[in-house]
Amino acid sequence: MAERPRIVIVGGGVAGIEVATSLGRGGRADVTLADRSLSHVWKPMLHTFAAGTARADRQKVDFFAQARRNGFRFQPGALVGIDRQARRVRLAVEAAEGLPEVERAYDLLVLAIGSRANDFGTPGVSEHCLTIDDLTEAEHFHQQLRCHLLARLDGGGLLQIAIVGGGATGVELAAELKHAINLLADYGSPDLPGRLRLTLIESGPRLLPAFPDKVSRAAARTLSDLDVEVRTGATVTAADAQGFVLKDGSRIPAGLQVWAAGVKAPDVLAGLDGLERSRTGQLVVRPDLRTTRDPAIVALGDCSSLTDPRTGRPVPATAQAARQEAQHLARHLGRALARGDGTASDLPPFHYVEKGAIVSLADFNGWGTLGRYTFGGGHLNGLSARLTHDLLYRQHQIGLYGALRGTMTWVLDDLDHLISPPVRLD
Repeated sequence: MAERPRIVIVGGGVAGIEVATSLGRGGRADVTLADRSLSHVWKPMLHTFAAGTARADRQKVDFFAQARRNGFRFQPGALVGIDRQARRVRLAVEAAEGLPEVERAYDLLVLAIGSRANDFGTPGVSEHCLTIDDLTEAEHFHQQLRCHLLARLDGGGLLQIAIVGGGATGVELAAELKHAINLLADYGSPDLPGRLRLTLIESGPRLLPAFPDKVSRAAARTLSDLDVEVRTGATVTAADAQGFVLKDGSRIPAGLQVWAAGVKAPDVLAGLDGLERSRTGQLVVRPDLRTTRDPAIVALGDCSSLTDPRTGRPVPATAQAARQEAQHLARHLGRALARGDGTASDLPPFHYVEKGAIVSLADFNGWGTLGRYTFGGGHLNGLSARLTHDLLYRQHQIGLYGALRGTMTWVLDDLDHLISPPVRLD
């Protein structure tokens, strides 16, 4: 029997875990998924974990268990480097300092390691600001938030939080924090919401630049009604222990500072010699998702830079685009493996289909735009947008678990909401 082709997937986000699950179920390849964490979470939920309005331990997908159920192997480790000539990828288990690096041979390497917030070299940001780009960072933010909250539950002064970045992450985090503080008022500190000073800072002229202008205005009004100070056209020039300094010389004081602006590729990609990278460090890929200088390496999601040949526009760095790329690769790579083409030599070009975008402001409001391929286009707002936002997550769960287990997970989540505290301080 011919040896099965070796496919190594680095990165267990929405793209990586869906490719691994699909190809593992097919059984025609030796599939290994590697990730620095031991579990997967849906990235659009990170702000809820940070605010404490959702529990990560109830939403995590254990990589080892997922691998066992779906016929692939899981290897803990973060990307360190690639020997392209020998076709070997080097991984390091970051939580176990001193252990030797792990190497895995591949016939096809899939990189899906996501992206990072981009501080654009702003002085003081790396030293004083928190980010929520992954579960570890979201949990660290929650720990810091908890410390500040516990010190103020009995009337101990102002809680000052400032968020830089008026995109979906910053806007949703601001609303979720306000929602959490309102819930905590019932924990014996009714004046806590009045002692919150929450500021959202955006360098551009409006919030949510990827959405229509009317959605941006509506989001700004909702946040303003929630007593969130929205500062647009405000460029941060520095951060220090007391807050942010703006270009006009003014200051925004904050005990908790969050940087949620910009997108850049993880720094490790800069060390992959010979591969073409974009201005923001992403790996440039061809329409078939292979990197331009090495057909044995595929890049998906936020760590890749792809220009759609039909429109001439870059494919956006969103979970929607990453999931479409993963489904495209899994479908066509699976077909290639079924006909004995272990190198998948003729993957068809990927075409991104804009299905719209949704932003949900906790229980306060929500908006969505539907692409022309989704019910002919249109808009969602309020409860319909928030429900659709939740349904996208449930669809992802069903894709990973299957229809029965995915539906059971949904039901158990709803039951858990009935018995668990609405916001956590643990």
